[in-house]
Amino acid sequence: MSHLSIFEFDALVSDDRGVVTEEGVRSVPSRVFDWLEHQGLRQSEAGQAAWARPVHRKGRRAIQVTSYVGVIRAPDGFQIEVLPKIGKVIDGGIESARRRLLEMLRCLHGFRHIRTEHAAIKSAHMPLLEVFLSEFLDAAEHTVKRGLRGEYSLRSENLAALRGKLSFTDHLRHNLTRRDRFFAEFDEFTPDRPENRLLHAALRKTLEWTSMQEHQKRSRELCSLFSAIPVSVHYRLDLSRIRRDRGMEHYQEALDWARLILEEESPLTGAGDHNAPSLLFPMETLFEAFVAKHIGRKLGSPYQLKTQARSHHLVCHQKSAWFALKPDLLVLEGKQCRMVLDTKWKLLDGTKQNGTEKYGLSQSDFYQLQAYGLSYLEGIGDIVLVYPKTAAFQSPLPVFTFPQCEGLKLWVVPFCLDSKTLVPPANSSFSSILHPAHS
Repeated sequence: MSHLSIFEFDALVSDDRGVVTEEGVRSVPSRVFDWLEHQGLRQSEAGQAAWARPVHRKGRRAIQVTSYVGVIRAPDGFQIEVLPKIGKVIDGGIESARRRLLEMLRCLHGFRHIRTEHAAIKSAHMPLLEVFLSEFLDAAEHTVKRGLRGEYSLRSENLAALRGKLSFTDHLRHNLTRRDRFFAEFDEFTPDRPENRLLHAALRKTLEWTSMQEHQKRSRELCSLFSAIPVSVHYRLDLSRIRRDRGMEHYQEALDWARLILEEESPLTGAGDHNAPSLLFPMETLFEAFVAKHIGRKLGSPYQLKTQARSHHLVCHQKSAWFALKPDLLVLEGKQCRMVLDTKWKLLDGTKQNGTEKYGLSQSDFYQLQAYGLSYLEGIGDIVLVYPKTAAFQSPLPVFTFPQCEGLKLWVVPFCLDSKTLVPPANSSFSSILHPAHS
């Protein structure tokens, strides 16, 4: 089994020899390339988000990944690890990008159990999917050490000795001529419960997916401890039957990982009915969650952060509200909105102001932020575009103003992924709210 690490917007070409010299282009075996083309076509036909798109590189057909990161696994086991593009412009390259991705994933619901420092150490030595599987194995081992829980289950059986209570109707139907048998109903304590079936199934998948001997060994050892428990067949049904009983707290982390493994549960999954899991995540979503978590921690009283507000609409038509305005983040003071923030996963260049480049900013984003400011701030206050901090974008840009709305100011500011803080402009009206000193 092989794996390949690439960055957002890199392209893949079919080349069984692996000879490619163009920057930003990597080769994959022809069978993997054909599968990727087919998957991209399926996504397009289904109207789903395009995690890959067909392009050409020097006259050759190619597949370009888009702004999604995570793991793509082909049916033959070939793994493609897609990492944040910021890894191209920071020290550390692939290892640093993988560590940053793990930190961001931890801000998403369902991945909160990633032990960042522990996982970051692993990520220097193994691809992303193996890091996920290793975290699951750690959680499963913790559950086993604390003890697998069983439950009482009602059973009906034709027995040689009476146990529980006699099921009179069934007894007459089965034992009318047999006085040595008793058809009885009884409670039996068994480890065959949904939680254990799910863990057993996730361990089996881990054994199938992993290419590391250490993980194979750990998976086999754990599977042997579940040998008396059936493997879950209907995942969704068993997931709906999970009970948060007292004494089941030590199952929580392992079950969260099992859910991700069994359902390939991510904002986007590229897998179909071919046993080829793909966990891909939109970088815009990850960056927004990361910024929200760390800005929220630094807000001082009486401010609070609200995510994904949608209390305003762009227009009304025949008494109906159309086109919801959904800024990523709002800073509230009580019920009053004090600031609107929108995150953008894009690498700006603070030196490219003139001509058509305009730092790399998008005109449509400015229209969007103006609409947010007019609706949520009533045209007076600060609206903020947040971009990742890089060597080319280390400090806020000079303020932008709107000639038709002088009370509204738009700021473009960097967010440092290392210190996990926003870099506010000096002497701005909102620096007292979001200044790192409040952390």
